[in-house]
Amino acid sequence: MKKLLLATAATALVAPGAFAASHSSEVKIGVLLGFTGPIESLTPMMYDSAALAMTEVNESGNFLEGVTLAPVQADTTCVDASAATAAAEQLVADGVVAIVGAACSGSSTAVLANVAMPNGIPMISPSSTSPALSTAEDNGLFFRTAPSDARQGEVLAQVLTDKGVTSVAVTYTNNDYGKGFSDAFAAAFEGMGGSITTTVPHEDGKGDYSAEVGSLASAGGDALVVLGYADQGGKGVIQSSLDTGAFDTFVMGDGMYADALLADLGGDMEGSYGTVPWSEGEGADAFKAITDAAGVNGESSFTRESYDAAALLALAAMKGGEATSEAIAANIMDVANAPGEPILPGELGKALQILADGGEIDYVGATNVELVGPGEAAGSYREYEIKGGAYETVTFR
Repeated sequence: MKKLLLATAATALVAPGAFAASHSSEVKIGVLLGFTGPIESLTPMMYDSAALAMTEVNESGNFLEGVTLAPVQADTTCVDASAATAAAEQLVADGVVAIVGAACSGSSTAVLANVAMPNGIPMISPSSTSPALSTAEDNGLFFRTAPSDARQGEVLAQVLTDKGVTSVAVTYTNNDYGKGFSDAFAAAFEGMGGSITTTVPHEDGKGDYSAEVGSLASAGGDALVVLGYADQGGKGVIQSSLDTGAFDTFVMGDGMYADALLADLGGDMEGSYGTVPWSEGEGADAFKAITDAAGVNGESSFTRESYDAAALLALAAMKGGEATSEAIAANIMDVANAPGEPILPGELGKALQILADGGEIDYVGATNVELVGPGEAAGSYREYEIKGGAYETVTFR
C-alpha cells in the first residue's frame, strides 16, 4: 500500500466543509459499521466504544480550543458494497472529516476506492482484517487497528499444530474476509505439516446449510475450521453440523467470537476453540476500567480496536493543529508510534495537553497500538476454549 503523505495540492480532495469544521464548535466523525448483517450483534458495543473515546476528548476540554467531536452513525450491512458506498457518501455529505470503519473487509475495500480516496477522507478500521487491504492503493488514507488475517491464519494454524491436530475441513464465508483468511490459514497449516481435507465456501443469509455440511462431512477431518460470521452463515454451518453429527469440534476465527453464538449454541460446543484479536496488559486493564465506569460492554470483540481508532483520529487532528481530513491523515502514524509519552485509555485529555504544549505522544491505547508498514496493527491474539458454555482464555499469542 502506498502511504503517501497528502501534499498541499491534495487540499482540493478534502471533503467540502472539512477545513471550515476546524474553526466551528463541532466536528463530525463517521462511525461506519455493520449495524445490520452478519456481525450486527457485535456492532453496538463497537460503536459505544468509539463514541466513548470521543466523549472523553470532549469532556477534557483540551481539544483544539474547545472544539467538540460528534459521532455520525452509518450502516454498511457488511455484505453489500453498494450499500456501504452509499452510506459513506452520505457521511461525506453530512460533513465528516474522518471515518471509524468500515467494519467488514469488503465494505472497507469499496468505501476506500469509491468514497475515501475521491474525497480525501481518512479511515481507520477497527475490524477489517483481509490481507488484501495491506496492498490496496489508498493515497495514505487507510489504517486499521485490527491486525491482518495473514497473521491470524498463522496463529490459528499454530494453535491446531500445538494441539496435535493433523487434518481439518475448512469452510469460509464467501467474501474478501473469508477467502483471504482461508488462504492464509491453509498456507500456514499445510506449511506446518497439516492436511486440509476440503475447503467449502458458504454464503451468508441462507436458511439451509446441509449441502455444505454434507461436502465437509464426506471429506472428514479431526475438526471443522469455521471462518465465518457468528450471526450468519458460520453459525448456520455449525448448527447443521451439530444437527447431523457431522462434526462436534469447531475451530473458529475472529468473526465467530460473539456472546450471541454462545447464547444459542454454547451448550453444544464444549471443547471448541479459536482465536480473536485481543490484548492484555496495562492498556487493556485501563480500557476495562473506563468501560465499566461508563456502563459500556468493552468485553466484546473489536471494542478495544474501536476505541483506539476514534482516539487516534482525535489525537492526529490535535497533532496537526486542525480537525481537517488532511491534518488527520498526515499525523496518524506520528501519534500512534514512538517516540513520545505513552498514552493509555482514559488519558486522552492528558495526551491532548501534551500535544498542545508541543510535546510528543506514543498512543498505546487498549490494544498496545503499534502501526507498522502500511499503517496497520502488528496485533496480538487471544486463544480461547469454550468450557461450560463460556469463553475461557487459554493464552495470548
